[in-house]
Amino acid sequence: MTAPILITGGAQRIGLALTEYFVAQAQPVIMTYRTRHACINELEAQGVTCIQCDFDKPDAVTELVNQVTSITPSLHAVIHNASSWDCEASCDDYANLFDRMMHIHAKVPYLLNMALSPLLQNSGDITDIIHLTDYVVETGSPKHIAYAASKAALDNLTKSFSAKFAPSIKVNSIAPSLIIFNEHDDDAYKAKTLKKSLMGIEPGCREIINSVELLLSSNYITGRTLAVDGGRHLK
Repeated sequence: MTAPILITGGAQRIGLALTEYFVAQAQPVIMTYRTRHACINELEAQGVTCIQCDFDKPDAVTELVNQVTSITPSLHAVIHNASSWDCEASCDDYANLFDRMMHIHAKVPYLLNMALSPLLQNSGDITDIIHLTDYVVETGSPKHIAYAASKAALDNLTKSFSAKFAPSIKVNSIAPSLIIFNEHDDDAYKAKTLKKSLMGIEPGCREIINSVELLLSSNYITGRTLAVDGGRHLK
């Protein structure tokens, strides 16, 4: 039996695209979601194990680990996609904002990696941990300071875990900039954002799917960050 892939934040945007892709490949998937969106019923009907998990709650990680270990003795990969793009302008409790960003983007992946590594090692093959970070790891962000710092922490975890778990588990990051717009983004915002990269396009989730497949198929790449940013660093 093929070991499942665990995807956190698998009910929206990039996470949903990854979940649907692996389902189409007949790859078993366990995914987490915070809010039960309409897609969950359909995913469950297709055989996806969907676990409600609010990482803001103190016992969420422990409960998730217990559920995953009760479902499967092994994992093929863990993809850390769960995220929150909170900014300083929308919050005046900066201490809480910083703690929340560090929790969801660094502490949760750290704890899950430590707890689930035995399941990855039980697979018998080389397995994977993939962290979804962000282009702003390289540049910082004056509007999303805590967010950028937390994604930088996640990027650093990639290096540490790759050394800790080698050679049985590869650990890498994917650092995207614009992948898909939000429904509420207006034309002016879209035009401004498209000008920030050399390629000048909205690439779509397929770019992340391709990047994930590259890392999963490799037996040699570990401890690295794959930038998916359209050459934005050169603008």
